[in-house]
Amino acid sequence: MPSQPTHAASDPGSPFAGLDLLSSAVVLVDAALAIRYLNAGAENLFAISQRKLLGQPLERLLGSPPGLAAALDNALRTNWSYTGQDISVQRGDAEPLRLDCTVTPVDTAGVRLLLEFRPIDAQLRVAREEQLLHQQQANRELIRNLAHEIKNPLGGIRGSAQLLQHELDDPQLREFTDVIIAEADRLQDLMNRLLSSHCMMRPASINLHDVLERVRRLILAEFPAIGIVPDYDLSLPELTADREQLIQAVLNIVRNAAQALGGRGEILLRTRIARQVTLAKRRYKLALNLQVIDDGPGIPEEIRDRIFYPLVSGREGGSGLGLSLAQSFIEQHQGMIEVDSRPGRTCFTILLPITERA
Repeated sequence: MPSQPTHAASDPGSPFAGLDLLSSAVVLVDAALAIRYLNAGAENLFAISQRKLLGQPLERLLGSPPGLAAALDNALRTNWSYTGQDISVQRGDAEPLRLDCTVTPVDTAGVRLLLEFRPIDAQLRVAREEQLLHQQQANRELIRNLAHEIKNPLGGIRGSAQLLQHELDDPQLREFTDVIIAEADRLQDLMNRLLSSHCMMRPASINLHDVLERVRRLILAEFPAIGIVPDYDLSLPELTADREQLIQAVLNIVRNAAQALGGRGEILLRTRIARQVTLAKRRYKLALNLQVIDDGPGIPEEIRDRIFYPLVSGREGGSGLGLSLAQSFIEQHQGMIEVDSRPGRTCFTILLPITERA
């Protein structure tokens, strides 16, 4: 029979409370391999609350990875440490976790083993994100400089076309100057959009769900046949952010999903809390996790790695600016956007840090 759960996590004086300060995932079990404690890093890694697991067998959390049960039994018998590499842990319908696991025998407060888990791809992920960030910054700098260079002669071209139009008496010739002026205006608008991501922020305390409801109303007005399903964690704290930038960022992502659905389908807006998150090389105890999930065809594989680049679009006639601008706005808030896509399910995840000020 499983051991009765302890409530160490809710007791600030618990001998285990200091484990919440660790960035790695730590699980404590007793001699019967029943879970006695999960730190915040473990809750975040396994996406489960400690309250659901206290007193439950470790197998409920990890399943039955090959060799792990025997290694744990051996650690209990011999009192020796153990390190397992590339252990696969399945989490429901999510992708399996690939972890390194270090088991350390202890003997305190009814706990016999300390298990520390580290995702083996964490360092590669951080390096990949850093490389991607540098590349995106370089791309945006190039686009911004190019936009400035294009804007200057555009004004001259448009002005010259207007002057020429006044000198022409033939209506058929004026049609050509109308085309020149219209195309100059179109390019001018494109350049303004490329430069808009560098506007000054106006941060204030906002409720993320108010932003999402505004976006939901706008999308439903534009795509009435799409179902937009809210799945909100109403306990989320307020966020210090630029309201208009955040609305525009989320609107661009949700509109992109609606366009990918062809105006028919379902989009899920889900909010949750994330713990012990690293964003822009800084560790945050708490962050807001927003997921925009659609059941569309998915992002074409040939552009999946470049979806946030300016002028890259998977839709005919698309400008390729919506996702690029969304990423710029989120990065100005020290946040991050990730995407996971396959046919039938595309998920954009926005992480925004919750600071003490917020």
